[in-house]
Amino acid sequence: LSIANTAYASVLAHIDMPPASLFIAGALPNTRRVSVAIIGSRRPTAYGEEVTHRLAADLSRYGVVIISGLALGVDAIAHTACLDAGGTTIAVMANGLHRIYPSSHAGLAKQITEHGGAVITEQEAGYEAKPYDFLARNRLVSGLADAVVVTEATQKSGTLSTVAHALAQNKEVFAVPGPITSLLSAGPNKLLQQGAHVALRAEDI
Repeated sequence: LSIANTAYASVLAHIDMPPASLFIAGALPNTRRVSVAIIGSRRPTAYGEEVTHRLAADLSRYGVVIISGLALGVDAIAHTACLDAGGTTIAVMANGLHRIYPSSHAGLAKQITEHGGAVITEQEAGYEAKPYDFLARNRLVSGLADAVVVTEATQKSGTLSTVAHALAQNKEVFAVPGPITSLLSAGPNKLLQQGAHVALRAEDI
């Protein structure tokens, strides 16, 4: 689809390097709905898993669309928690729809599309993602969202590239505070020092 032909994704026309088109498995919402991207480490701690699941599920119960990148860790937890709560979630991939990446999430992708959500990409079927495509994909994750929430990430995490895109797009950024001794809370804690909003519960967002 052209982004101009879908009310939900038309917001992507206003980001840097807007996609020429989107390839979609499943269905996007018919109208624009409040949407939140939940992102973070591929190897979260038990704390990160718990807060990610809680925020994603609670936001979903408010009717918020949950967006993430279908990656291991926080992404998958956010998608799964949304589905468990009966919500709508959108996964943004870096490669074409011919193959779900990572392959271990093929079942999750199927659940997303079967429960009213979508797996989307700007790449044509057959395209295999290069490392830089994952960073480029992040601008779509933040671009579709009204706010971005970081639950756990190191200070040098690729997660923070999504935050950079969000700030450039004038999106609200939230972070979950964590122990100052935890490397995986260093990213969110640094964002809070820099002025990100504190996310302790869904109502904060």
